[in-house]
Amino acid sequence: MSRIAQTFAALKAHNKTGLVTFITAGDPAPASTVPLLHALVAGGADVLELGVPFSDPMAEGPVIQRACERALVHGVGIRHVFDYVREFRKTNQHTPVVLMGYANPIERIGVDEFVEQSRAVGADGAIVVDYPPEECEAFAAKMRAAGLDLIFLLAPTSTEARVAQVAKVGSGFSYYVSLKGVTGAGNIDTAQVAERIAAIRRHVSLPIGVGFGIRDAATAKALAGVADAVVIGSRIIQEIEASEPEQAPAAVQAFVAGIRNALDE
Repeated sequence: MSRIAQTFAALKAHNKTGLVTFITAGDPAPASTVPLLHALVAGGADVLELGVPFSDPMAEGPVIQRACERALVHGVGIRHVFDYVREFRKTNQHTPVVLMGYANPIERIGVDEFVEQSRAVGADGAIVVDYPPEECEAFAAKMRAAGLDLIFLLAPTSTEARVAQVAKVGSGFSYYVSLKGVTGAGNIDTAQVAERIAAIRRHVSLPIGVGFGIRDAATAKALAGVADAVVIGSRIIQEIEASEPEQAPAAVQAFVAGIRNALDE
């Protein structure tokens, strides 16, 4: 059983909603990444998504776009991301780390190299926004063979056929995009999300995390009874932007702890 599967099994056993958090590697500076990962865990994150900086992050709103730009100014690329995970694993062996990004950096180093390095450094899976599940059976098999999960996005517009394909090739958990648009945009219609998740569960047995648009404790709490986990990214990066680099881990930890407390109430 993968570390992600173990985490969601433990959450279910304790009747808890998972908290999945996202930051971009190398933002606001390369030295900040590992301390921020530890701060997220200290605040109560159950799964960490670590963004691989990319120059054309098509699914991201302006907040995460700015984070990618800051990281790229520092020259942070996918091999640095592997280094950050390796360093994080020196003192944390239990929290799952999912690499999130786009196909271009993976294709540049090669799929086999990506899978091998992910496994070697202690990553647990990947979300590749522009890898459609219909074209990913071979990649998903390589990931599974290395003990890694390949996680797919599902949207309000996903067809029944797309949901079924995700059920076939995905593992770890499924990521439901709660609204039409980019990260950090819009307001969530909880009733609509509940309806869509119920439809998805007819095909997908994996835990379902809900992201895009969760910005505060109230929204997270409203989704606690609907989803297996909530995913927060843009709002965390705003905390980083509003802080001096040396103060960012403390600010992030305090914000995440507020979300965790709301989910546990």
